[in-house]
Amino acid sequence: MACKPRRENSLAPGWVEPMLAKPDGGRLREGPDWVYEYKLDGYRTAMRIAPDGTTRLTSRNGIDFTSEFADLTGVLAPALEGRAAVLDGEIVVYNHAGQPDFGLLQERRGRYQTHRSSVRRDEPFEDLSVRFLAFDLLQLGDESLLRAPYDDRRRQLDGLPMPDPYRVAVVRAFTFTELDADRRTVDDLLAHVAASGHEGLVAKNRRAPYTPGKRTDVWLKHPLVQTAEVIICGYRPGQGRLRGRMGGLLLGAHDPDTGDLVYIGDVGTGFTEAERARLQTRLDSLERKQHPFAVEPPRADTVRARWVEPVLVGEVVFRQFTRGAGRLRHTAWRGLREDKRPSDVSAPRRRDSAAAEPRTRTASRVPVRTGDQDQGTAQPVAEERTSARPVGGAKITVQAGARRLTLSNLDKPLYPDGFTKGEVINYYSRIAPVLLPHLAGRPVTFIRYPDGVGGEQFFEKNVPRGAPEWLSTVRIARSGTRGSTEPITYPLIDELAAVVWAANMAALELHVPQWTIDTAGVRRPPDRLVFDLDPGPDTSIVHCCRVAERLHDALADDGLTTLAKTSGAKGMQLYCAITTDDPAAPSAYAKKLAQRLARETPDQVTAVMAKAQRTGRVFIDWSQNNPAKTTIAPYSLRGRDHPTVSTPITWDEVRTCRRPAQLSFTADDVLDRVNDNGDLLANLHTARAALP
Repeated sequence: MACKPRRENSLAPGWVEPMLAKPDGGRLREGPDWVYEYKLDGYRTAMRIAPDGTTRLTSRNGIDFTSEFADLTGVLAPALEGRAAVLDGEIVVYNHAGQPDFGLLQERRGRYQTHRSSVRRDEPFEDLSVRFLAFDLLQLGDESLLRAPYDDRRRQLDGLPMPDPYRVAVVRAFTFTELDADRRTVDDLLAHVAASGHEGLVAKNRRAPYTPGKRTDVWLKHPLVQTAEVIICGYRPGQGRLRGRMGGLLLGAHDPDTGDLVYIGDVGTGFTEAERARLQTRLDSLERKQHPFAVEPPRADTVRARWVEPVLVGEVVFRQFTRGAGRLRHTAWRGLREDKRPSDVSAPRRRDSAAAEPRTRTASRVPVRTGDQDQGTAQPVAEERTSARPVGGAKITVQAGARRLTLSNLDKPLYPDGFTKGEVINYYSRIAPVLLPHLAGRPVTFIRYPDGVGGEQFFEKNVPRGAPEWLSTVRIARSGTRGSTEPITYPLIDELAAVVWAANMAALELHVPQWTIDTAGVRRPPDRLVFDLDPGPDTSIVHCCRVAERLHDALADDGLTTLAKTSGAKGMQLYCAITTDDPAAPSAYAKKLAQRLARETPDQVTAVMAKAQRTGRVFIDWSQNNPAKTTIAPYSLRGRDHPTVSTPITWDEVRTCRRPAQLSFTADDVLDRVNDNGDLLANLHTARAALP
């Protein structure tokens, strides 16, 4: 059920798990079906009001906020006239410039937690008053509005009187139609959003119902992104899988008024594994006993800190520079800036208006970066500026690592749902840090879609004419004796620039073999065992998951560690890292295991490729271990109706999968997953074992 009652004395309606927004991939949606709301910087909260006016405030993850924000309770009761209601919204604190300030909200929460058990727990926060900004109405009276379209819910929300707008108000909404009638564009709206200090916009489909707990394409968030140069002043040692390497950097910059070196926050995401190791080597030689700042940084931020001489300059992407604390928020690492001196680095000014330039919505703005080419970071450092609506065939020049590339036709849709070539390049650029290790040393076969999905597509093994001279390649003799005996010159995708180059050719799919080459270009024995689970008619990835569980156990009995990923289409693949001297051994072993499962459950599994044998069964394709075969690479896009991705998944996700949609991930989904969990296949080769 959507509403989940909580045990409490009041008669407030049950809690509704909040609907979530997906990232929009840098392309703000347009058209009469869309409405835009401010993306707020606060605590997501459900306000649940009983007929008698009793109010409960519940956080996104079910925490009771009622006591903490008691000033907000009871405000709407007079307007409801004895009706119950559930409102979805955000609790915010404003700074002196009239902007929502998450840092001040955090400060208020810290003060509340400090005093709540003391005699001063009811002390009002007059200097940090809170406001509830409602953006959705989920229940009014006895009527649930969850299935009503956004426009209907919003109309009823707007119709509620606001007895005290200083404490409870409705977030302003801008429909595309209203903007267009005023001769304004979404770019104009973004400029207004940036100037008013908001985090960005959320685009919502006006016809969509409210789907509790779901993150769907009908709510799309468009954050405004800023970059800053920073001085590395220390680091926290990594823990768990990062033990022995830097876990996160502690950052500084010079106060623009006094020139003092001040602490401005930290960064713990956006690093490749190789970059962490390189940074650790640099940091080891720069250690010092004391922090280098003019003022002692907060103790909570510096637990386990190790300090270094402040001589290295880097760059981060961030969403906000908090005015009160002077901290960068929502940071991600972009890379070292060897071309900058520490004396050049100043903190962002704590001005009263957020003058950050809005990120243009058009897909023609492609994230690129400068710096060491082998860092492989997908975070943008510089963006080539184009008009808001560039000509479809316009070309731009970008810097990707140490390479300069020319990109074209960025607004061209490559997917039926409108996902453009620029968005494809954006995805591959940002996913490069986790993609590149899975392509390293493996000849790549492309499936190119020059006219987009639905148009002509073709496999391409040989490096195409016009490829850049710097592209790494390898010549490998053809398998078999049919046709040409001329060796194939494969591309090796071993740096960010190569990823961007391939994406610019509309090489949506990247396929690789289960073996690598050595430095001399000689093929090594297979280092991976793969099982490709292909659902036949009347089956789905759910059935593949049940077969995958059986394979996992059988492989574990043979001493092999198995990791899983979706195919990005209908099925999934299982990988084991192996050692063997016999190129034919993986296929033989995989075939034997597949045939065993088919014998045990012939109504569920087949090991035969013939389509007539697949109806109602999962085909275990063992043949992809043949040295001549390739498999879709982890994190590769697929040429489908939507930009789905071959996505690493956990065994918990495999075991709990009951619907195909649970294991279908688009480019935006995967970027979020990697940001939250890192590369789920990163440890594949640490569990290498001899092939039985």
